[in-house]
Amino acid sequence: MNTSLVVCTSNPGKLLELRAMLPSRMNLFSLPEIGITGDLEETGRTLEDNALQKAMTVHELCGLPCLSDDTGLEIPALHGEPGVFSARYAGPQRDMAANIRKLLNRLEEHNDRRARFRTVLAYIDANGKAHCYTGVVEGTIAMDPKGSHGFGYDPVFIPIGHTLTFAEMPTELKNGMSHRAKALRSFMEHQAF
Repeated sequence: MNTSLVVCTSNPGKLLELRAMLPSRMNLFSLPEIGITGDLEETGRTLEDNALQKAMTVHELCGLPCLSDDTGLEIPALHGEPGVFSARYAGPQRDMAANIRKLLNRLEEHNDRRARFRTVLAYIDANGKAHCYTGVVEGTIAMDPKGSHGFGYDPVFIPIGHTLTFAEMPTELKNGMSHRAKALRSFMEHQAF
């Protein structure tokens, strides 16, 4: 049986990643595909707050099951920055090249380059009930951006046990270990589709 699910994003990279990781029996629709344009508000203080806020907003607009995520890059040497502000680290324009430049500049004075990606998925089911799932991947921040795959901070994130950034890895390799993949596996384990 096919299941329709609205993915609360306009980011084509994120949508491609989710379509590659979720079963083909799931019909995924992006916000533009259901007629929702513009950015969804993210005014929460945590990744959980933001993911739930976006999923609830879209569910209230369309009445369909919705899946949203919020992902943060958390760096201990920077007291958890950029964290919940990862997409807007260098300003509200969400310029990832500027975000990466700011991050690398802030890390110049630190030897500790440990980092982790954390994704929180919020799922609002057909009955309007909220569910959250989390995925984490530990790693380090590269000295310079490398690679052309993926999106966001992928060019500077090297997962533990690897020498390549996420952006240098083949899509299948990254999708098998990423924070989003771990959150999605938890989601699929707990939901009957």
